[in-house]
Order: sequence, then structure tokens, then C-alpha cells
Amino acid sequence: MPVHKGDHIRRVAIIFSGGPAPAANAVISAAAVSFMEDGREVIGFFHGYTNLSHYHPVTARLRVDEHYRVLQQRDVRGMRNRRGVMLGTARDNPGAEIRCLEDLDDPAKSATLRAVYTALVDLGIDALISIGGDGTLRTANLLVEYQARLPQGATKVAICHLPKTIDNDYRGIDFAFGFFTAVDFMAKEIENLRADAAATSSWFIVETMGRKAGWLSYAVAIAGEADLVLAAEDIDASLTVDGRQDGALSLEKLCERITDTVRQAEQRGRHDGVVVLAEGLAARLPPEAVSGARRDQYGQISLGDVNLARLVSVRGMVIYAERTGQRKKLKPIQLGYESRCALPHAFDVMLGSQIGIGAFRALVEEGLDAHMVSVSGQLDLQYMPFSSLIDSQTLLTDVRYIGRDSDLHRLARFLEKRAEPHGDWTPGRRSER
Repeated sequence: MPVHKGDHIRRVAIIFSGGPAPAANAVISAAAVSFMEDGREVIGFFHGYTNLSHYHPVTARLRVDEHYRVLQQRDVRGMRNRRGVMLGTARDNPGAEIRCLEDLDDPAKSATLRAVYTALVDLGIDALISIGGDGTLRTANLLVEYQARLPQGATKVAICHLPKTIDNDYRGIDFAFGFFTAVDFMAKEIENLRADAAATSSWFIVETMGRKAGWLSYAVAIAGEADLVLAAEDIDASLTVDGRQDGALSLEKLCERITDTVRQAEQRGRHDGVVVLAEGLAARLPPEAVSGARRDQYGQISLGDVNLARLVSVRGMVIYAERTGQRKKLKPIQLGYESRCALPHAFDVMLGSQIGIGAFRALVEEGLDAHMVSVSGQLDLQYMPFSSLIDSQTLLTDVRYIGRDSDLHRLARFLEKRAEPHGDWTPGRRSER
């Protein structure tokens, strides 16, 4: 057996946290096989951090095959193309109460981190592979910082993070696994809606995932041939509430923009179409407009409660009627959950597999700790220290937005202008008064 920098790592644990994503099993299985083929033991924890964060050596011990499994080759072989998440997932967030590094010294605020660390040590875990989004990366970094404050000589668990987000707004990686599968799945839905719109002389207002950035909505709109796409990156003075200093999105101006698109299409002989909106636009509405929505521990609103597509559809039909004296159907629909466990495409399986193997390369071959695995170019592996991804003051990750001057943004705007009737021809306008 070759000598590696990380040969002290004999028992590795894997967790998957946050929402599901296509190719999740490719990541898990490739990572597990990499360690097992090298004679190392792999533990798979069920449902993210849920059981770990409630661990107590006396009152809440972890039991094999109930809270975790010692993975064998038969558990992971042939799993790369399977739907879902073989380990299960959850949104339990250890260290949620931590707001600054000083909070790590508060026993109450760091209690869940202590529980996770104690569980890992008691189970003889040498390294933890965390798979998840920016919140999971934050937890991984907090575990590193928590261990840095332990007494000299205390057992340390190495941490490696693998990036997962369908929204694709992760800094440090060009594309996250599952993104292209989700785009393709929803783009095909857009194609179906375009045919429906043409048959009924109506428009669909489609709300896609994308809490902060517009990567998913833009890709879906381009691939699905939508007539207009708007995301948080598109909010400027033309879409904000007049006289407000917080840059709040104006629902009225948003609906007017969409009505303009509908009217411009009609001038070209088009009486149907599809508009794609990123759900994150709802988070930019004035507080009074979303006062009834639930909020999480970080104060973020539940975007599903807002139902931006419905708000826009209802108000948009009113504005259209005021302008034309006629009715126009604007039909709302939310897309998202349907794509999270879709059958993964080949590229996402390849990408996920490379990222999974990257965990072995980082921890064992490179002997790294507190690093995230990334890829670039032709799936070339890169390893990024947590310190380059996380703000040391806020302990949060930076969001990667679509640049207003980027070629992707320009592509979307160009294709909107080139929108043509569905197929070779479409039925004429249906009068609605």
C-alpha cells in the first residue's frame, strides 16, 4: 500500500445535509469506494446532522443501522445513477446559534457542535466528509474552529467539504452537481407549458428555485425558450419602490415589466408565452408585502409561503386589463421540488463522482484539513481552504451572482428578443372581454 500524508485516517464518516440534489448518490458512493478500496473504513450517518447533534454518551447514544451504517462495497456499488439520497438528509444545523467566533466559547451556544464532535470521537472517526450547501459549509467550518479551541493534545477530526447546491450560487466552483439535471428537468416543463400556452392563448408565470442568485432561473429560461427571465440580479432602479433606501422590489413595477413583455409579443403576433422568475425576488419585496410568511432561525422568509408567481399573476392580469380593456390569463406555477430527485444526467454523475473521489485525494493523498473540493476545466480537482470561502467576521459564505455584464446575462437578453411563435405556427388570438 502506498504511503500517503493522511495514512493516520483509518475511519471516515460521510454526512449529506440540506435539500436533495440529483447525483447525490454518485458523490456518496464514489467517496466511499475510494476509501474502502484503500483498506479504510467508511461510516454513513443517516439524515445529516440530526442524530449527531443530539448525541450524548449516556442518554442518546448512536446505534449502528439505526443512526448510521458501516458501509460495505455492496451498499455503494451500482448507486451512482440512483435517484434520491441513500443516506437520507435533513436540515439540522449544528452551531446555528453561533454568530461570531467568540460565541464558540459559550457552552450553551456551542452545545450542538460539542455533541457532534463528541459523537465523532467516541465512534473513532478520524475524518468527516460533509456534503451540502453554504449552511453545511458553515457548520463544517465551525467544527474546525471549535476544535481549534480544544486543549492541546485533544483528538482532532479532519474536515473535508463537498459543495452541493442546485441553485449553483456557490463561490469556489463553476457548477455544482445536480444543477444541469435540474435545469433540464424544469426546461422540459417549460416546453410543456409553452405548448399549453399556445393552445389556450395565455401566459404562464413560472417561479423556479433560486433564493439568492439567478443561475437556475436563467438556465431554465434559456434552455426552455422562455420569453422573459428575471432574478435578484436584475433588480435596479427601474424595479425598486420609489423613495425607499433599502432597494426593495416593487411588485407593481415587476408586474408592469411583465405586462410590457406580453404587449410587445402581441405586437409581433404572439398571444402566448412563458415568464420565468427566480423565487429569490420574493425576498426583496418590502417587509409589509411578506408579513405573513414564516421565517427560519436566520430571519429568512419561507419563499413558498409568499408564492411570488401567484402574486405576479393576479396583479399582472389587473394591469393588463387596465391598459387594454381586455382579459388575459396569466397562470402561476411553482417549479422546484420535482427536480431535486430527478434521474441524474451523465454530466452530473461524472461531476459528482469526481468530487466524491476528491474527498479521498484531499484527506489522504494531500493530507488536507478544512478544505472544500472543487473542479475546473476538464473536471480537474482543486482544494480550497475554508478561510478563502467564509467571511471570518460573519462566518457566512459569499453568494455568487450572475454579473449584469456577463455573457450569460447577455445571452438570456438576446434570446428574449428573438422569441418567436411556438413551432411553425400558432392559433390566432382568442378574444376575452
